[in-house]
Amino acid sequence: MERIRTAIYDTLAADNPATVRQVFYRLVSAGVIAKTEAEYKTTVTRLLTEMRRAREVPFGWISDNTRWMRKPTTFDSYEDALLSTARTYRRALWQEQPVYVEVWLEKDALAGVLYEVTEKWDVPLMVTRGYPSLTYLHEAAESVAYQEKPAFIYYFGDLDPSGLDIPKKVEAGLREFAPEAEIHFERVAVTPVQIKRWQLPTRPTKKTDSRSKSFTGESVEVDAIPSHDLRALARECIDRHIDREVLARVQLVEKSERATLLSYARSLTAELEESVQ
Repeated sequence: MERIRTAIYDTLAADNPATVRQVFYRLVSAGVIAKTEAEYKTTVTRLLTEMRRAREVPFGWISDNTRWMRKPTTFDSYEDALLSTARTYRRALWQEQPVYVEVWLEKDALAGVLYEVTEKWDVPLMVTRGYPSLTYLHEAAESVAYQEKPAFIYYFGDLDPSGLDIPKKVEAGLREFAPEAEIHFERVAVTPVQIKRWQLPTRPTKKTDSRSKSFTGESVEVDAIPSHDLRALARECIDRHIDREVLARVQLVEKSERATLLSYARSLTAELEESVQ
């Protein structure tokens, strides 16, 4: 058991944040544990719980985007609000870029893994949680149409019967609700090439899936792809559309505007403190 604990720590120390499922697949690939649900639930999940409680593994190394707190953003004072706005100010990166980019993801639990890439590059991360609702697709299509520029959509999902069908439904829905938009849709992961390249562990295809009759072979979850490879895939998709000259100009303006906002916020705060005295 100590060998498994060490493997868990080493895996996360080298590549985090990751989901519990991703850790499980990494250990399976390394031959540390068997590829069974029992090992996932009673070994990996249990040990990760124990190790986090014992502070042997930082909580921040494990991503769980399926649960979150809903609360409006509030401040101690309007001075605090001004300073917070000034410090966090960002210009819309894609406003002056020639295209619009979105990353779509089947698994909500993996959102925390990809968000550090999409957040950095101001790219919407759209999580379907399986099959997206009609309302979700309609709102997403309206957002794409609103951009009035070519839209590049990159999809990350399982390689299984539903995982192949979901992106087809997403693409069809976007085209239906945004018929005038120029949409370029690409399913990025999981692919047979990635399975071979990274030797990704498989799982039996669910016979309960009505689409399994037309599916050949075993399935592979997107969770099986290591976190750093998932982020690299997303980064590559985004990077190919960035005009570096436009980016440099936007970042220069953003830096100047943030400095102006900070100066204004500090000046106003100082004036308010003097008036109170």
